[in-house]
Amino acid sequence: MIVLGFESSCDETSLAVVGPDGRILANLIASQVDLHARYGGVVPEVASRRHVEALGPMLDEVLAVAGVGWSDLGGIAATRGPGLAGALLVGLMAGKAVAFAHGLPFVGVHHLAAHVWANVAAHPDTPLPFLCLLVSGGHTTLVRVSGPSAMVELGRTQDDAAGEAYDKVGRLLGLGYPGGPRVDRLAREGNPSAFALPRARMDHPLDFSFSGLKTAVRRTVERWELADGPLPVADICASFQEAVVEVLVARTIEAAEAEGLEHVAIAGGVAANRALRARMAEACASRGLVFACPPLDLCTDNAAMVAALGRAWLLEGRRDDFGIAPRTRWPLAEILPLP
Repeated sequence: MIVLGFESSCDETSLAVVGPDGRILANLIASQVDLHARYGGVVPEVASRRHVEALGPMLDEVLAVAGVGWSDLGGIAATRGPGLAGALLVGLMAGKAVAFAHGLPFVGVHHLAAHVWANVAAHPDTPLPFLCLLVSGGHTTLVRVSGPSAMVELGRTQDDAAGEAYDKVGRLLGLGYPGGPRVDRLAREGNPSAFALPRARMDHPLDFSFSGLKTAVRRTVERWELADGPLPVADICASFQEAVVEVLVARTIEAAEAEGLEHVAIAGGVAANRALRARMAEACASRGLVFACPPLDLCTDNAAMVAALGRAWLLEGRRDDFGIAPRTRWPLAEILPLP
């Protein structure tokens, strides 16, 4: 089954095609980073309008890149949620319109589950079950993955997501938008031991918390400014990143060992962080665990992951009618296996 996927949950417009063997044939992404940088963050109405402008021209292009025609398609998948309501609506409506026009089965895909399934899209031999750390601007979650419709949340952040903390620290340090990648780049130039920043331990051993860390960075900056000296931005970035990565890796290893899982993966925008990828690989290797992660273009929002999970869902027999609406909030626990 060849599937065309639509992704528009936030500020990336993306279309992709996966082939009958699940291989990615095309994955086009139109980023809006430069557009939103002037506002210091994503403006939902602006994002929605840009999705409308971008989708039409991208449709013909993605089929051409994939080397397929409309008659070759076997199904359509579009992100249904979670995400920004207006942005979701654009891609979801476009996907339903294409499916209706060509008489194709349609399925609305869970955005976070698609991020997790990007590991399978990138590495088809990934064994089931496996453990995945889903870490992004809005989510930090540990997931046991037993199949495309069988994902169980083992732990989650109780406040800020890791990516959200990165962006807020970047803004605090005057690094602009998006802050996360800029913090990561500067961290390579700094001393990760320069500042003693907290690592939160929650009552539930697999949960996360990053709000206290963010506050500690703010207080460090305030104290340094009172001393009237140049702010050691690189050292602060390195110390902050060291705290985040240490906690993410430690919780993931704990979860894998508690669940008896030998295969560990990461997913989401923060999975593109070089320090996290390197440290997770080292920690897994030292404990005899197998580690894998998607390529960088499958970590940030993209339609290839949507098409890949959509294909898996369609092959399971899932179908959605054309009356489904976007879901801005959609817990992973509400993805129920088919009877």
